[in-house]
Amino acid sequence: MPTDAWWRDAVIYQIYPRSFADGNGDGMGDLPGITGRLPQLRELGVDAVWLSPFYPSPQHDAGYDVADYRGVDPRFGSLGDADKLIGTAHDLGLKVIVDLVPNHTSSDHVWFQAALASPAGSPERARYIIREGKGDEPPNSWQSVFGGPAWHRLPDGQWYLHLFDVSQPDLNWDHPEVRAEFLDILRFWLDRGVDGFRVDVAHGLIKDADLTDWSAPSVILGGLDPVGPPPPMWDQEGVHEIYRQWRAVMDEYDGGRILVAEAWVQPEERLARYVRPDEMHQAFNFPYLEAPWLPAELKAVIDSSLAANDAVGATTTWVLSNHDVVRHASRLGFAPGSKRVPGIGIGDPQPDQVVGLRRARAATLLMLGLPGSAYLYQGEELGLPEHTLLPDEYREDPAWERSGHTERGRDGCRVPIPWEADAPSYGFGPADASWLPQPTIWAEYALDRQVDVPGSTYELYRAALAARRDHELGSGELVWLASDTDALAFRNGEVTVVTNFGAEPAALPDGARVLLSSEPLDADGRIPTDVTVWAVF
Repeated sequence: MPTDAWWRDAVIYQIYPRSFADGNGDGMGDLPGITGRLPQLRELGVDAVWLSPFYPSPQHDAGYDVADYRGVDPRFGSLGDADKLIGTAHDLGLKVIVDLVPNHTSSDHVWFQAALASPAGSPERARYIIREGKGDEPPNSWQSVFGGPAWHRLPDGQWYLHLFDVSQPDLNWDHPEVRAEFLDILRFWLDRGVDGFRVDVAHGLIKDADLTDWSAPSVILGGLDPVGPPPPMWDQEGVHEIYRQWRAVMDEYDGGRILVAEAWVQPEERLARYVRPDEMHQAFNFPYLEAPWLPAELKAVIDSSLAANDAVGATTTWVLSNHDVVRHASRLGFAPGSKRVPGIGIGDPQPDQVVGLRRARAATLLMLGLPGSAYLYQGEELGLPEHTLLPDEYREDPAWERSGHTERGRDGCRVPIPWEADAPSYGFGPADASWLPQPTIWAEYALDRQVDVPGSTYELYRAALAARRDHELGSGELVWLASDTDALAFRNGEVTVVTNFGAEPAALPDGARVLLSSEPLDADGRIPTDVTVWAVF
């Protein structure tokens, strides 16, 4: 495979900088802390890391409110620390992808501060979506993803759009100065050696020119109608011209620099338009993440994903957890087909953690057996569940306040992860400090309790990543095999993957030799419920 196509079968590990490793003991993860832990990610067997935002920010939305796209927030370190992280990763053979947030800036950004200080109709205001209202009412009925109106009124009577928090004004991507600025930002980080960008809200940059009223909730994380026209704020045709311009910049650099779309778009055929040959390289496969733990539904989304991406010559990605959703070790602890919850807290129905972890391990082996590229979220290799009993007074996700305390939000999947069972903050940092409180159960999930322990979730991940690489599953081809109605079975190259969803044990194919199993087989050598097996012949 050409080195510039490394991404087609890569396993990419998401780092949420606040919660990965704290280098100075202040309770906040940072770039030096990440750099110090990179050898352990190399040992795990991933190919690349993706870092959520570390830019200067007031942190009203955990760094997705960017005040300066060319800097590093002092909480996380300095540009020098970023350079050292990139260099260390490359020395270890790891690629580095960084987050880019182009839909909106922070209200602290110099551009927005200039807009506030300028009159209506000024060039400074033209960089944002700022409009006259309808009398005392906003320009239209759009709602914020975090709850409440998507418009905020300025002292002079005009209104600015914020599809997210009020501190995140939406940029006007029809303005040439906005487009030129982000082309320069791309080059700034590419020149520093980053290998790509994960593009936040990639489907949201262009809005309907008429700002057409839309009465439905402004839902970004799923829930869009896969049949009807897209809402006027999402998946507009004009976004594709932007990404063709960006792709031209990426292609100026060697080494296979990539663009990855966070685009909550349905159906898969529309999502695949983001990864046509002259646009982005990858797009997150959210339909797969949202698929219930049911064989027919999973098979359908696997087939539709592969078909849609094959039609444009793109690789398919697979993902089970990230910083925006309940961790799959907890999500799968509810009855299959249960409605996805946006967060779990005290007093909410609680998942079955034993069942959840069992299914999560099986789901991971199923996912890593598929051809294409896979994304892991920090801590899932430890089997970490959601912190479902996080006290509400510690919550920082803006969705908690803006929803009137009806939506718990995403803090539960962002709690600092455990490295050492008996160390302060479970090895997250050199002190007890932790920006979100860690549950006492973290000790049993700590890395040092799992390394070299047969059957541990960490060793399952490490063995699966090694076998995936050795058997070239990422660049393989899926062929479905006949199986019981309560099982999924497919062949990828020389490896056969079987997942049993049924209540009764499932038989292995004749002559199969078990390569990996998410749980032990039963006494008769059959596959128990909620177990995935990789076998060779």
